[in-house]
Amino acid sequence: MADPIRIRARSNDGITEVMVLMPHPMETGLGLDASGKGRRAHYISDVEVKLGDRTVLQARLSIAVSKDPLIAFRFKGGEPGDRLNVTWTDNVGDLGTGSASIL
Repeated sequence: MADPIRIRARSNDGITEVMVLMPHPMETGLGLDASGKGRRAHYISDVEVKLGDRTVLQARLSIAVSKDPLIAFRFKGGEPGDRLNVTWTDNVGDLGTGSASIL
């Protein structure tokens, strides 16, 4: 994917709040194109967020998630300056990665 993953993370009193925006078409495969032919399914299937070697979020997505998914979550730990790494894979083998420092 050409568009980068956008990540915002803030730590406050030992709790880190994270928002991850993943640009992706998230096509269900149920729609038709302009010529009336069925469109191929193309959606993010797996997401992983890591803080160093520690996995803080693993998610499995499906066709039920809208275009450009936004995932927000909290976890215990993380300090300002620590780096979060996000990786997603989709059902056609594409891969997206991004990272950001916790504020």
